[in-house]
Amino acid sequence: MELLNMAFRFDHYVGDVIAMHSTVFYLAVFAVVFCEFAFLPLFFLPANPLIFTTGAFCASGLLNIWLLLPLLTFALFSGSLLNYRIGRVVGQRFSTRERRWLNPASLHRTRRFYEEYGSITFLLSPFIAVVRTFAPFVAGMSAMSLRKYLSYVLLGAVIWVALLLSGGYFFGNVPLVREHMSSIALLGVALALFAIALSAAWKYLAGRATRQRTSS
Repeated sequence: MELLNMAFRFDHYVGDVIAMHSTVFYLAVFAVVFCEFAFLPLFFLPANPLIFTTGAFCASGLLNIWLLLPLLTFALFSGSLLNYRIGRVVGQRFSTRERRWLNPASLHRTRRFYEEYGSITFLLSPFIAVVRTFAPFVAGMSAMSLRKYLSYVLLGAVIWVALLLSGGYFFGNVPLVREHMSSIALLGVALALFAIALSAAWKYLAGRATRQRTSS
């Protein structure tokens, strides 16, 4: 519960946690990043602004940026790998059963998309709330090549962590940015959810129109 409370109002708690127990904070920020990338129900965790804020505390000398770089890269990489494995298990189970909600043709198209454009997907997805949690699961469910997946995710993890930490290091202590960090985090999640809902509605309406033309 303390971890979730810190995740929702991290800008009010980060400084206190670091001042009292810096080691605990390293473990907490690792857990937030790992869980957001590993488990679909935890897509709401604010990894982006949390790492940005962490970079600001590195600039203040309270944290070690050279320790955080590999630590958070490993958190993203291992969390994404676990999520991929979960998606792979789900995909294998339901591919052997007749389920109305699972469309084999769509799954095949998704797999082909990841094979062709996986590098772009996993370079950009860590920066987008919600998408970064669902992308590894879908990649596993569509049986994307594990070797390609790991190489794309590792590169994306290095870029994501380096940019956010360095951004926080140089700009995180700007008062305007610091005071509105929680609002920025919530806005990012809201925009991602809106985009997903809009995409789902568009696909539904397009499919409905196609079915009506076919039946007529």
